[in-house]
Amino acid sequence: MKTDIVCIGHITHDRIVTPEREVHMPGGTSFYFSYGINHLLDGEAVSYRLITSLAESDIQAVEDMRREGIEVEVIPSRQTVYFENIYGANQNNRKQRVRAKADPFTVEGLADVEADYIVLGSLLADDFSLDVLRHLSGRGTLVVDAQGYLREVRNEKVFACDWKDKLEALRYVDILKVNEYEIEVLTGQRDQHRACEQLASWGVREVLLTLGSYGSVVYADGRFFDIPAYEPLHIVDATGCGDTYVMAYVLRRRLGDGPKQAARFASAVASIKLEASGPFRGTTSDVLKRLP
Repeated sequence: MKTDIVCIGHITHDRIVTPEREVHMPGGTSFYFSYGINHLLDGEAVSYRLITSLAESDIQAVEDMRREGIEVEVIPSRQTVYFENIYGANQNNRKQRVRAKADPFTVEGLADVEADYIVLGSLLADDFSLDVLRHLSGRGTLVVDAQGYLREVRNEKVFACDWKDKLEALRYVDILKVNEYEIEVLTGQRDQHRACEQLASWGVREVLLTLGSYGSVVYADGRFFDIPAYEPLHIVDATGCGDTYVMAYVLRRRLGDGPKQAARFASAVASIKLEASGPFRGTTSDVLKRLP
C-alpha cells in the first residue's frame, strides 16, 4: 500500500556534548524526523513509515519507536553509524566526528518504496548512491538533505566536500534542504539568492535554505520567501533542528500548505525543539502558539 510520507535513513548512535551536559542517545535524520512527525500526526489522516538500517546491537532504538506507534522497517547492517557532536556556547557551531559507518542503502533494499513524499536523510556521502536516487525518482516527491553528500570522513574527522555527480543527482531531487555553508559548497555562489537560483537551474523544484538563528529562505516557483526564526524560551540542544525543520515542512506540504506557510510552521517547530535534547515532542497546538 502506498504511504503518504516515507523517511529513509540510518538511525545513529550519538554522543552529544554541550556546555551543560553530555548524553548518549539514538539520532540521525530518521530518528528526529520519525518522533517529530509522530507527535504532529495526532488526529491527521496522514500515513508514515520509516525505513532504517542499523546493527542488531542497537535494535532497542527501533523497539522504542514501535512502542510509540511508529511503523519501522529495518534493513540489517553490520554496524550502526556513530556520531560525536560537540557544541560550544554558540549552538550554530559544532565539532563532529564519525566513529563508525553503517552499510549504504541499495536499490534492491528499496525496491518497493512508493509514497507521496520520500525523504532521504543522508548522513554520509555513500548512504544513497546515484542509482538509488534514480530509482526513487518518480515514485514520489523526492526530498533530500544535502548534508550527508557534503561530508567526507577521514580518520573519523568530518570534512566538507562537494557532491559527487551533483549535476545528474539534482535532476532527481524535488526538494533540497541546505544550510548557508552547504549551498556555497554546492554552487560556488556567496550570494544566497543566486545560489538558490543555481540549484533550481539544475533541476531542484524547491530549495530550503536554513540559516540557524537567522531563520530560513525558501525558493519555490521562482519566488523567494524569507522566514524568520522564532526565538526559543531557552536553548538546550540544536542537534536535529534541521531534520525537524524538514519534517515539519514536508508534513505541512502534504497537508496542503504552500511553501511559505509550511516554512513558517517548520521554523516554529524547530524553535520548540531547541528547548530540549532529543526529538520534537510538542503538539500542533504548541506550534501555533509560537507563531505570531
